[in-house]
Amino acid sequence: MNYVEALKALRSLGPELRIGKTGAPRKFSLDHIRAVLGPLGDPQQKFASVLIAGTNGKGSTAATLAAIAAAAGIRTGLYTSPHLVRVNERMKVSASGHGARLEDIADEDFGRLYGRVDEVANELVERGALPHLPSFFERLTALAFCWFAEQRVELAVLEVGLGGRLDATNSVEPMVSVITDIGMDHMEYLGETLGKIASEKAGILRENGVLVTLSQHPEANAAIGEAAVRLNVRGVDAARCLPPMRQAAVKSEHGLARNKYELAIDGELIRVDSPLAGQHQQRNLALAIAAAIELRSNHGFPISNDAIELGVRETDWPGRLEWVAARGEHAPLLVDVAHNPAAAWALRAALAQLSEEMPRTLIFSCLADKPIAELAQILLPLFDASSGDAARARDHVVLAPIQNARAATLEQLLEAAHKLDVLAQGAANLAEALKLAWTITPKDGVIVATGSLFLVGELRELVQGEAR
Repeated sequence: MNYVEALKALRSLGPELRIGKTGAPRKFSLDHIRAVLGPLGDPQQKFASVLIAGTNGKGSTAATLAAIAAAAGIRTGLYTSPHLVRVNERMKVSASGHGARLEDIADEDFGRLYGRVDEVANELVERGALPHLPSFFERLTALAFCWFAEQRVELAVLEVGLGGRLDATNSVEPMVSVITDIGMDHMEYLGETLGKIASEKAGILRENGVLVTLSQHPEANAAIGEAAVRLNVRGVDAARCLPPMRQAAVKSEHGLARNKYELAIDGELIRVDSPLAGQHQQRNLALAIAAAIELRSNHGFPISNDAIELGVRETDWPGRLEWVAARGEHAPLLVDVAHNPAAAWALRAALAQLSEEMPRTLIFSCLADKPIAELAQILLPLFDASSGDAARARDHVVLAPIQNARAATLEQLLEAAHKLDVLAQGAANLAEALKLAWTITPKDGVIVATGSLFLVGELRELVQGEAR
C-alpha cells in the first residue's frame, strides 16, 4: 500500500468510538491491540517507553521530554495525537546529529507500514481472532510501534490518546508513567466526576512502577494516590522542577511572558528557556524535566543538564500560544488549541499579559461535542466591543465552522454569543473568517484564534499558504 492509498483507507474509517460508519459503540480492550501487535512481532517490546496521560499538557510534556532525550543523543521516538495538518506529525524519530530535532515519518514508510497493519488486522478478523477491525487510533498506534522498532528507537515518549486504562498506547510496559493536569473532558467515556476520570488516567500505572506527577485537584490526587498505593508505585514529585516564585517573567517581543528561569537541581543550575509560552506550561516543563532526571538517575539514560537545557530550548510543539507569521501588512496571529474549559482559562490568563490598549479580534470555533456555552463564556467577553470598556471598543469576535464532521454549526456558535450579549460576526468558513479578521484588525492589534486543534491546523495551513 502506498501513502495515498493509506490516507484514503484512513478516511474511509467510521467514527473512532464506533464500529463502522454507523455501527454500535466500540468496546475497547487492550486485548484487541495486543492481538494486532502479536503477528507484527510485538514491536512495543523492542524499546523502552515513557507513557504520558492527562487532560491538558500531555502533548507539551511529551514533546519537551522527547526533545531532551534527543538532545542527549538517545535514539528517541515521539508519538502524539491528534495532528495539526498531516497525519505523519503523530510519529517522529530523532534526527541523528541534529540536537533535539525530531523528524516525521516519511510518506513511503507510512504507506508501507499501514498496509502491513491493515493486512494483519483483516486476517485476524477473517479467522475470528479479532471481533472487529481496529479503530483509526489503534491502527496508527500499531504503525508507530512498528516504525519505532524498525528505526531502533531506544526510548519512545508516548502521549495517551483518550483516558489511559484502555488506550492503545497502554499496551506498552512503561519504564516511567507521567500524569499531567486532569480536568473535566470526555466525560461521556471516562466518567462524570474528576475522581472517575483520574482513575481512568491512572490506568497507565504499573505494579512497582514509577509515577512522575504534580499535586493538583484534591479529587484527582486522591484517585491517583489510591491507584499508586495499590500498585506499590514509587512517586516522583516534579514540584522541585517548578520555577522559583521570585524570578520575574521575561517578556517576548509580542508581550507574552517567556518561560525563562533557573532551577537548582542537586546542587547544579539548569537554565530553562522554553519556546512554549504561558505560565501553565511551567507545570508541563517541570514534569518533562523531572521525568528526564528520573531516567538519568534510576534507568541509566545519559541525560546531562546541558541536554535538558538544549532539549527544552529547541522543543517544537506548534499550535500552543504560537505566533503564526503572515504577510507584514496584517496584525499578528496568535493561535492556541484550547478546546476545554481548563485550557481556555489558561489561554485567558496568558492574554491578560497583552497590553490593554491593543485592539483584539477573536476567531473562535469548536466541535459540537465540546461545552460551547462554557468555552464562549470564558473567552468571548474578553473581546466584546459592546461591553462599555473603552479599551475594548475596537475589538471584534468572528465565528466560523471548522471543516470537520463533528464541528459546531455557525448557528450554534452565534447562539452562544447571543446568550452572552456579545457582539459577534459570522463567517461561512475559517478562510473567510481569517480574511475578515485581517480586514478589521489594525496592524498594531492582534488576532487570537482558538477553540479547537482542528481550527488551529486549518488556520496555520491557510496562513502559511498565504505567506508563500
